[in-house]
Amino acid sequence: MGKVTGFLEFGRLSEGNLKVEERLTNYKEFVLHLSDEDSRVQGARCMDCGIPFCMSGCPVNNIIPDWNDLVYQQDWSKAIEVLHSTNNFPEFTGRICPAPCEAACTLNINNDAVGIKSIEHAIIDKAWEQGWVLPQPPKTKSGKKVAIVGSGPAGLAAAQQLARVGHSVVVFEKENRIGGLLRYGIPDFKLEKSHIDRRIEQMKSEGVEFRVNQNVSVNVSADELIENFDAVVLAGGAEFPRDLKVPGRDLDGVHFAMDFLTAQNKVVAGDHLNEQIMATGKHVVVIGGGDTGSDCVGTSNRHKASSVTQLELMPQPPDKEDKQLVWPNWPLKLRTSSSHEEGCERDWSITTKEFIGDNGKLTGLKVAKVNWVNGKMEEVKGSEFVIKADLVLLAMGFVSPIQKVLDAFGVEKDARGNASANTEGDRSYATSKSKVFAAGDIRRGQSLVVWAIREGRQCARSVDEFLMGSSDLPR
Repeated sequence: MGKVTGFLEFGRLSEGNLKVEERLTNYKEFVLHLSDEDSRVQGARCMDCGIPFCMSGCPVNNIIPDWNDLVYQQDWSKAIEVLHSTNNFPEFTGRICPAPCEAACTLNINNDAVGIKSIEHAIIDKAWEQGWVLPQPPKTKSGKKVAIVGSGPAGLAAAQQLARVGHSVVVFEKENRIGGLLRYGIPDFKLEKSHIDRRIEQMKSEGVEFRVNQNVSVNVSADELIENFDAVVLAGGAEFPRDLKVPGRDLDGVHFAMDFLTAQNKVVAGDHLNEQIMATGKHVVVIGGGDTGSDCVGTSNRHKASSVTQLELMPQPPDKEDKQLVWPNWPLKLRTSSSHEEGCERDWSITTKEFIGDNGKLTGLKVAKVNWVNGKMEEVKGSEFVIKADLVLLAMGFVSPIQKVLDAFGVEKDARGNASANTEGDRSYATSKSKVFAAGDIRRGQSLVVWAIREGRQCARSVDEFLMGSSDLPR
């Protein structure tokens, strides 16, 4: 703890943003991380709270008080060392994680939480600028080979951990670039893909081999992977989207959110697409109030949509949570993203009854208000109305991973269609199939990037124990 009275003396300072009119002209990041001095002051706000709930609130159990103090002391090189000890990719989490650590911050009980995410962002950016993020190749090779199926955050974390202890790791990715949903599911204005690219170069120097356009069950045989590798880690995303099967669903103009977002990310990366879903000049309705829906809002505004409306089936959350009731858990409260601030109408407790069209093309949707009584939805009689729409984007979450991959390996599934694998015991993350492990969204379902990194790291330890009998990797 650097400054005993820091939490009493200093207020929270959030990161700044470029002006809306400037950032809507491109797909570049617009968040301005804190200066060294501002980071130092924010680090001073971290209290000696005895039990750092922020660490348990963080899925990777970042040692947050330690690197807050190190930033206060301006020992940046030691700060990145501590940060990297628990998190392989803080440049990802420092940009796109919703920061459950801050919700769990002890200062958050009756004050503004420590700006943990902004400090993390500053640490990793400083580390890259100073050249402190270097390859860590193994001193010796184990002679064991591991295949990683999927190159999202879980797959990358597992691959890096396993390579650093001497295993020969090959990552198989079905798309034309590495990164999974980090690359094609998250817009560049939230995460520029150069951050992924430089990690890939680091991992190549550590011995990881990457193979793109390798789609298991299509042009890669699951049986061959099991035969040719000593262990296989399934680390794909939860890619099967939740559909809205109401009349008019087949009209031209109704699309899944990920089809919209992925295409735009590919165009930003320089790919030429024969067709792309565009919001330019259209009245856009986004169905679903989560992060994916927010990303659709931001992308639609950059397309210069005529209007953007976001609908949510659930009631509008309160502006502020009852901290004494929910702390240190993640609270339900109204969250307004930077994309919402760029221009968006929002409405809650809305159910879609029908998509309306003319000559096969979408022109609007019929919706109604609903009430929630004892957890059950009831439509409000006489509340129907029509919203004009040329483009509807379905952003209602994801049901499960792609089933054909799990079927190809013959692993048991849970009730939700995920790979069945426990996270406790001697064989954690092991599936029902010998040599096959599963981590991230393919095992737990749709979740946060920080959970994916945690599971990739923990799965790597389990794989290492399976191959070598014991492991020095952290849990």
